[in-house]
Amino acid sequence: MTVGFIMMCHTAFDRAAQVARYWGAHGAPVVIHVDARVSRHDYMALGRQLADLDNVSFSKRFKCEWGTWSLVAAAQAGAEQMLRQHPDVNHVFLASGSCLPLRPVAELNDYLAAHPQTDFIESVTTAEVGWTVGGIDMERFTLRFPFSWKKRRRLFDKYVALQRRLGVKRRIPGGIVPHLGSQWWCLSRATLSAILQDPDRATYDRYFSRVWIPDESYFQSLARLHSTQIESRSLTLSKFDYQGKPHIFYDDHLQLLRRSDCFVARKIWPKADKLYTNFLAERPAESVAEPNPSKIDRLFSKAVERRTKGRPGLYMQSRFPRQDHENGKTSAHYSIFQGFSDLFENFEGWLAKYVGARVHGHLFGPARAEFAGGAAMFNGCMSDSATLRDYNPRGFLTNLIWNGRGERQCFMFSPRDTQDINWFTATDPNAQISVISGAWAVPLFHSNRDFADIRREAARLQQIEIDHLNILRSMYVKARVRIWNMADFIENPMEPLQTIIDEISPRATRRLTEAPQMVDLTGFGQFLQNLRNQGMQPRLMGDFPVHGDLLTQPPRRGRPYLVK
Repeated sequence: MTVGFIMMCHTAFDRAAQVARYWGAHGAPVVIHVDARVSRHDYMALGRQLADLDNVSFSKRFKCEWGTWSLVAAAQAGAEQMLRQHPDVNHVFLASGSCLPLRPVAELNDYLAAHPQTDFIESVTTAEVGWTVGGIDMERFTLRFPFSWKKRRRLFDKYVALQRRLGVKRRIPGGIVPHLGSQWWCLSRATLSAILQDPDRATYDRYFSRVWIPDESYFQSLARLHSTQIESRSLTLSKFDYQGKPHIFYDDHLQLLRRSDCFVARKIWPKADKLYTNFLAERPAESVAEPNPSKIDRLFSKAVERRTKGRPGLYMQSRFPRQDHENGKTSAHYSIFQGFSDLFENFEGWLAKYVGARVHGHLFGPARAEFAGGAAMFNGCMSDSATLRDYNPRGFLTNLIWNGRGERQCFMFSPRDTQDINWFTATDPNAQISVISGAWAVPLFHSNRDFADIRREAARLQQIEIDHLNILRSMYVKARVRIWNMADFIENPMEPLQTIIDEISPRATRRLTEAPQMVDLTGFGQFLQNLRNQGMQPRLMGDFPVHGDLLTQPPRRGRPYLVK
């Protein structure tokens, strides 16, 4: 029992020569097809490297392009030459120049001798195919595809759309049931001869020459007409990602490839010296194990999941542009405090004393990002530049959370700050958002600006906060949100502050003994009345008495508006 190899080569000819020599030196005839687009210099150099092997020959060359009939024509030419020149070959194995034998040729011969009439070719109907990418399944057999999908994509798409609109459908030759499968097959001599010598071959060739990606359907469909026993699987290990692109194997995949027990693997990186050295070394034929690529499927599934989902809050090129396809918007829990720095003096320092967290100022302030301690740079060389931050505020926040991993990040927020992250944080389950509504008015109250300017600024800030609160109260919120109006909060600040501290540090049993120092609010009620008198209606502060101090009024237990 002898197996012969057809090799389809178009690049990395030094590696292709190594593999061809390995097969040829171990008694397996090899027919090599070299893409006609390859220069004559490279073609002749490959021939000289293998000139000493009598069982290695070269077939007629075709200009091969992905998804076109030229690939089938090249395989046909190689198969005809193999059957004609090597009558002792019982099975023909189609491989590429980037393939690498994982087991000795003797083991493959013994395996095929135990299955003399079996054709190993993946061949399934279109209804059962789950790997096609591009939106064309059965239509690849009923439409015409005269234009290259890669080189003339616009014409390809327009011609497909035109045929769909006109209801054009090709007639499938009688007796053919379209099947799809991997291009890399191992067919018995009897089946391959029957396909190539079929009286209706001209009809089949003419039909499949206008099928899309015929190298995945020509032999797969015709084998169903002539084979007596098909094993619908390939003896070549080839894995594809979620985009339909082949996985490339590198040196660190050595043990993975060994565990597969497959005879051949593709696609091998040309510079994987360790793989070529190990698998092309002389080895005795020992194993009779059945090829079992499913043994490593779990690892590939995890790789696909890592590429498509990634780690929570860590964006990468394969996922970043796809909105709402994140595996978590951010990588860790963080807290946002709105109004607290307006109402309390040095609130950042007080909070840092009670929680094991990094407490920043207004990260989205108009002038700069106020990192903790007034630093101009944060972990990961993040700059405090407002221009850089505002170029991509969401990216800035996710980077800050990721670069500060291991330490909870807290920062202040205000209607004066950049508002571009409002929806992002509101829909982030990692966010804890605490709001004292109306506290933005306190800095205006203490300012010495003209009152007309104060009134206009108050109206602007109030509308910004109203818009933000509407977001925080929407049905799409996933963050942990608590909202107090200013009057309710200052009547009993210890209870909400204790609740916030407990959420940030749930394992701590420390009870608050002092509240942060509140700014002087004497006359704040009159200030709000003055705004009303000037035609501006403050709506977010709660009930402040016009005369007297709110803190001297009978205490009420302030209840937060708990969103989630």
